[in-house]
Amino acid sequence: MTRGAVISIIVLIATSSAIAGDIRGKVKARGWKHSGDAVVHIDKIQGKTFPAPAKHAAMDQKNLVFIPHILPVLAGTTVDYQNSDDVLHNVFSPDKCAEKFNLGTWPKGQTRSYLFKEAGCFPVMLCNVHPEMEAYIVVLDNPYFAVSAKDGSYEITNVPAGKYTLKIWHERLKSQSVEVQVPETGDVVVDFEIRR
Repeated sequence: MTRGAVISIIVLIATSSAIAGDIRGKVKARGWKHSGDAVVHIDKIQGKTFPAPAKHAAMDQKNLVFIPHILPVLAGTTVDYQNSDDVLHNVFSPDKCAEKFNLGTWPKGQTRSYLFKEAGCFPVMLCNVHPEMEAYIVVLDNPYFAVSAKDGSYEITNVPAGKYTLKIWHERLKSQSVEVQVPETGDVVVDFEIRR
């Protein structure tokens, strides 16, 4: 590769990264066991649509637990449900926005799938064989989202510069929203404190 080509690539990278910034921060969950599993996401972006990824998302059933517990996806995404336990499992949702689907019951090593169509749907995932099992799919209309870690930290990268409404969703705590201005380069810090 010539020196000119290397410089061109560096300029291209610098130019493309100069039009997008990052949103990061911490979530403090009051009255909950930890500050993880909160979904921080940009609300609707007017005039833009985002195609669903061709690659399926995945949720496993292992040690009688759904993994991950919270799975945000873009509307139009298919989620594959794997059974990794030595017992039968089932996946169903009673939520209307997910068509109250029931994938039936299947043994270890098999996978069943469901296509999530409706943005703004936050359906619970349940197993009718093991009633203690519970998880959530968070269906969003754009790819700018993150799930907080147990310490509350989150980061949404490469967000186009502009003004947005940033929202937070939690399975048990009250949601919030805040206006945020994303710079053309660098990051903006937004912290949340959520409670019942």
